[in-house]
Amino acid sequence: MATALIADGTSQLWREFWVSLASLLRSYTAVHGLNRKQQATVELGEDHIIVRAGDRWLQLDRTEAQVQWARENEATGTMHFTVDGKLKAALGAEEEMDMQAEAWARELMR
Repeated sequence: MATALIADGTSQLWREFWVSLASLLRSYTAVHGLNRKQQATVELGEDHIIVRAGDRWLQLDRTEAQVQWARENEATGTMHFTVDGKLKAALGAEEEMDMQAEAWARELMR
């Protein structure tokens, strides 16, 4: 029964995870910017997040559970949300969403 509920509500689940990811990016970029007196901007759209900090940026685009990311240095990648709130990389490694957001924020705010 729980699997059926997840299957019926996956679109909503991915949207909730998307908003959570943007919130985590806001929080972690703020924390990493404290000592540098630098702030990042985080723009959230239904299927698009962009984070800017000086000349650095991270762009995220979502199609259902798939998240494509790109950086100012031309690095790109694809990840997928899992139903338990993790991000799974193309090579199969799973990362907690907050840990991935913190890693991105650390790189942006260095």
